Amino acid sequence: MQREEKIKAIDEWLPQTQCTQCTYPRCHDYAVALADGEADINQCPPGGEITVNGLAALLDKPIKPIDPKFGMHKPKQVAIIDENICIGCVMCIKACPTDAIIGAAKVMHTVIERDCTGCELCLEPCPVDCIDMVDQIQVTEDNWLWPDYSPEATTRARTQTEQKIEREANRKFDKSSMKKLKELRKEKGSEQIKSDIAAALARVQARKS
Repeated sequence: MQREEKIKAIDEWLPQTQCTQCTYPRCHDYAVALADGEADINQCPPGGEITVNGLAALLDKPIKPIDPKFGMHKPKQVAIIDENICIGCVMCIKACPTDAIIGAAKVMHTVIERDCTGCELCLEPCPVDCIDMVDQIQVTEDNWLWPDYSPEATTRARTQTEQKIEREANRKFDKSSMKKLKELRKEKGSEQIKSDIAAALARVQARKS
């Protein structure tokens, strides 16, 4: 099995909570570490016994219990925000890996239940302690691995996470570009920059001609 295929197969066994309990930033990062032999199969409390058994079979390793230092398995929960206490600080929105919380600065926030993976990453940054975790009604589907995480939920969580990572990367790139532009303005002046850009565009146009 090629490395990328191996990573994908491992990632399919993970519940996509993006909770970081395994010590890696995202489920995909844990999958990469497993594929490279840098992590063990018992570091995913949300996946519990089912994930360990699946990874053991996939990677030809002995089955072992979840290592308690990473946490204990429990049924999936979802975050609930007390909207009477929420001050709209957006800290929970920044912390959420799947964009499951909506709202704006100084505006009441709320959780989109279908997008919440129960990762609990929104709890610590909340300055007014207005978020609680409640048990979610279990989702059961024929031929599915977990009673808590449906194929639709895990696929959606993976996609939402990838989109947020890409968006944040683009934002960092934009900020970096603006910083470089400001530095150039100080160094060369705005008029010189405009002249350089015009000359570059002229060269591109000349090559096309």
